[in-house]
Amino acid sequence: MLRRDVLKGIGGAIAVVAMPNVLRAQTVITLNGASQFNDDHAFTRALTRFGELVNKYYGKQPINIVIHKNSSLGLEKQYFEYMSQGKAVDFAIVSPAHMSTFAKSAPFIDAPFVFRDVPHMNKVIELDLLKPINDEVTAKAGVMMIGQAGGGTRNIFANKPIKNLDEIKGLKVRVQGAPIWSRTFAAVGMSPTVIAYNEVYNGIQNGVIQAGENEAAGVEAMKFYEVAPNLSMTQHAVSIRPICFSVKTLQTMPKDLQEAIMKAGKEAGDYGRQIESSEDSQKLDTLQKEGKLKKITFDDRAQMKKLVDPVMEAYAKEIGAEEIYKKINAA
Repeated sequence: MLRRDVLKGIGGAIAVVAMPNVLRAQTVITLNGASQFNDDHAFTRALTRFGELVNKYYGKQPINIVIHKNSSLGLEKQYFEYMSQGKAVDFAIVSPAHMSTFAKSAPFIDAPFVFRDVPHMNKVIELDLLKPINDEVTAKAGVMMIGQAGGGTRNIFANKPIKNLDEIKGLKVRVQGAPIWSRTFAAVGMSPTVIAYNEVYNGIQNGVIQAGENEAAGVEAMKFYEVAPNLSMTQHAVSIRPICFSVKTLQTMPKDLQEAIMKAGKEAGDYGRQIESSEDSQKLDTLQKEGKLKKITFDDRAQMKKLVDPVMEAYAKEIGAEEIYKKINAA
């Protein structure tokens, strides 16, 4: 959201005409960001870096960057809606699953088993293979994906040990809201349930669900290990978490500031992927060493992928992303 607060005391239309340079110098531009997490989380750190880079690349005057943390403005789904409307939130990191009501192809960005590993995901971003999906989100939602953060490898945390497909059957697991997540997890034999991210902890504690899935940063930040200390190393997805920016906000800005925002977004996304992917295993090792969780080898990852592949192929065809899927697999 762009706010221009002109200092009082200039007074009158004549003064405004006579001193335009003074007025411009006194204009303050504020950009509001939002994060579900605290200062230590990789997402918040990436957004902080984004704000620093905007100021570095713009340079004409300081841009006031405000990041509302710890879900003070709701959750990622709300952030995306706010950005689409051009109010309350100007930039945020949002899971592609929360974009599905605007652009059907968006959840394809980091659906299960799209990427083999982190280097594969980075290669796909480097080749800009996701551009058609990014363009659809911009056109249909009015939100630009100006950088690609993420980089965490997602595993299943559960209130019981899970080592193979037999033990995963019927597992009541929380999944993200996009239908592709429910389809793929059901294909493996689980019982997927969509509930809000901030309700997962209580859901497991109260027996509504038995498990969830997340990267290390989320498991640590949300303390999921307290209610589900068994981390089954399914490695079923590598997350991409776009840094998003409101088109309505961007359109109100001078061209050189727009350029600074776009450049800062790309670099902050690269930074976000680097820190999260590099810290991923370290966080899990630390939690296990502290006795907070137990990493469990999952024996049937290859078979799990084999069950999911037909679902992903059908989904790619359904959303018109067959060529993108082929290029991703070939990268």
